[in-house]
Amino acid sequence: MSTPFYVSPQQAMADRAEYARKGIARGRSLVVLQYADGIVFVGENPSRALHKFSEIYDRIGFAAAGKYNEYENLRIGGVRYADLRGYTYDRDDVTARGLANVYAQTLGTIFSSAGEKPYEVELVVAEVGETPDGDQIYRLPHDGSIVDEHGSVAVGGNAEQISSYLDQRHQDGMSLAEALRLAVTALSRDTNGSEREIPAERLEVAVLDRTRPQARKFKRIVGRQLGRLLETGGATTEAESSDEAANSDEE
Repeated sequence: MSTPFYVSPQQAMADRAEYARKGIARGRSLVVLQYADGIVFVGENPSRALHKFSEIYDRIGFAAAGKYNEYENLRIGGVRYADLRGYTYDRDDVTARGLANVYAQTLGTIFSSAGEKPYEVELVVAEVGETPDGDQIYRLPHDGSIVDEHGSVAVGGNAEQISSYLDQRHQDGMSLAEALRLAVTALSRDTNGSEREIPAERLEVAVLDRTRPQARKFKRIVGRQLGRLLETGGATTEAESSDEAANSDEE
């Protein structure tokens, strides 16, 4: 009778982590940045139907890099958790920290299970506060750990290089236009340092805007509003903002 092939637990975990990291790195990068009035999500995404960014609850947004079917399952589970908790207790009891803990448990269980492959995803859960000091951004790698981020965070693709670029240039109190242009510049940098152009139609942009009068703070930035922010850095007119808002709120 042949002896079964032995792999140490440490080596098995290292192999699973390497497998997940390679899968995540094959996807396009995305960044999440704080700005004066909230939190902005920016990523290169040619698809108009398969979103990287979504609303989870009133003040909470979700971003993910990696395999779409896997992070979409996690997103749906997060929405169900938030709806149930908000209905059972109170809407204020739904927090990014609580949601991040739920995701961490799920990812950690899957990562340590020998019966299935690890998820090839990296998540960001963000909550906008009443003031910039109340903003929360949590990054969740494939193994279920939680990293409390401040200012800016990048996941997917060449995230390490992009994060380094953002750390050197991101500042507190930036306007939406400044934060958006910084994010696009960071995403457009290749691994060798050269820059490429990312057209507006290939960008997916969303914000958690603390100045919105309604309870739901998430909205997508599209069309003329996105073009104006990228080209001139100016504020959109009230008419343009109203027109875009009618078509950009997450349903």
